[in-house]
Amino acid sequence: MTVHGEREMLPAVSKAEGAKALTRFTDSFNQTYRELDPKRNPSFEAGALLAIDQAGIKAAHALRPQGNPGFPALELTEPRFTVPKQAGWPKYFIADALSNRKDAKGHPTRWFLVFSRNDLNEKWRAVYFAQFPGNKAPELKTKDGYAEAVPPGSGSGLTVAPGKLSRAYADYLNTGKGSVFAPGPQTDGWRARRAKDARQVGSRIQWRDSPSGHPPVALRTTDGGALVFFSTVYHQQQTMFAGATIRVPANLRGLVEGPEKKTNRMTFTTVSSQAVTVPAKGSGDKVVILNRREGKTLVEPQ
Repeated sequence: MTVHGEREMLPAVSKAEGAKALTRFTDSFNQTYRELDPKRNPSFEAGALLAIDQAGIKAAHALRPQGNPGFPALELTEPRFTVPKQAGWPKYFIADALSNRKDAKGHPTRWFLVFSRNDLNEKWRAVYFAQFPGNKAPELKTKDGYAEAVPPGSGSGLTVAPGKLSRAYADYLNTGKGSVFAPGPQTDGWRARRAKDARQVGSRIQWRDSPSGHPPVALRTTDGGALVFFSTVYHQQQTMFAGATIRVPANLRGLVEGPEKKTNRMTFTTVSSQAVTVPAKGSGDKVVILNRREGKTLVEPQ
């Protein structure tokens, strides 16, 4: 009998294969951060996570071309795997594990990594990373031990389809209008911080947010909503008064496109990754941003 993975609802991965993917990620992560070689990132990361981490490694390599052999190795223990049944590609699953990294209060953190691949011949690569308050993710709906994948478009049953979240978030940050997002530090709080920073003495900063193009990942929660991972891109242009010079910080010089030059205008490109809860349609609730992680990926003197 032939089983057609493109049509049948099948588990995205076995627990044993998921464990191998997590081990491979950890080993590759440690090697990459010891060598500071950005060419290694695409072998174990993809999507928004690759964009953020590879840029960070590139910037670090410019500061330490000899690498960082003393990098404290990441350790991930007590892993748990959340596996949906899916038809077609891409397929994905979540691995969360206790890390040897601590938060600002000195508490151990759990890393939540979303792995994805586009066909059987690809290796699993991490596409999103998040941490949640108290190390607790939203409770996911399961049946016979498997999670429920939420479609990105129509049929999601959500207030905002996962495939439209990137555009909705970018539009809200640009305009502040028609918000489906709950108040918080990464919504109205972020717009307020931007407004405060926009006009300083001798300086002006402008922002422009856009959808990222990286596909979202969504799993149904027990309340009928969903936990969704998605990403956006924003450009931040800083302009100083005529005759002034903007100096690129040392930790970003590896991201400068073209030769450095004296200029009073600079554009920074940033990829932003979000983990959110999206309520069920008709609930009256709003999207809550639980975690946001960003990284500058490009610096352009104007």
